Amino acid sequence: MQKRALTLSLAGATALAALSTGVVANSGETTSASNTVAAPQKSTASEQAPATQAATAERKAGDAQADETKKETAEKKAKALLAGTTTASYFWDDGSGVNGDTGAPAGGKPMQKGLFASPSWPLHTKVKVTYNGRSVTGFVGDRGPGEPSHRGVMLDLDTYTFRYLYDGKQPKSKYTAGVPAGHLKNVKYEVLEWGKGAGKKGAPKPFGS
Repeated sequence: MQKRALTLSLAGATALAALSTGVVANSGETTSASNTVAAPQKSTASEQAPATQAATAERKAGDAQADETKKETAEKKAKALLAGTTTASYFWDDGSGVNGDTGAPAGGKPMQKGLFASPSWPLHTKVKVTYNGRSVTGFVGDRGPGEPSHRGVMLDLDTYTFRYLYDGKQPKSKYTAGVPAGHLKNVKYEVLEWGKGAGKKGAPKPFGS
C-alpha cells in the first residue's frame, strides 16, 4: 500500500514538473512574440510616383507663375515714349522687283517680319502695333508709305505683321497679305525706343514734309 502511494506521488510530481515546463516554454514564446516589433513597410515605387509627380507639377507651376510675373514687370517698365492710332497699309520690299519694288529697305537691314516703314520716324525706331487684341513689336526699317501718308496712312507693315493683326494667320506669299483689306484702321502704335537713324522724333509726319 505504501509502495503504491509512493508510486502515485512520484507520478504526480513528474506530471506537475512537465506541466510547469510547458507553462514556462509557452510563457517564453508569448514573451518573445510580444517583444517582436513589426518592421516598417517601405512604400513601393508606384506609391511614391504620384507624390513625386505632384511635387514636380507644383514646382513647374510655380516657375511658370514667376516667369509670367517677370514678363508683366518688364512690360510695365517698357513705357511708350509716344502712342496714338493710325491707318496702316502693308508692303514687302526686298528689291526683287515684284509688285513694283525697286530696292532694299532704306534702313540697311533686309526685309523681314517685324520691319515697318514710317514716313518720318528715325530709322531703327522700336515700335509696338496692336489691333483687335493682337500685338507685334517691330522696328522702322524703311520709308513709306508715300502719297498715302498725306491721307493719314502713317505706317506700312510687313505682310506677316499685317496678316497676323488682321486675323491671326500668316500669308501664303510674303508679297501679299492674302486678305481683301488693304488697310487697317485705328491701329494702335507705341514707340518704345527712338532709333538713331535718320528721321524725326514725335508725331508721324507725311512723307517728304
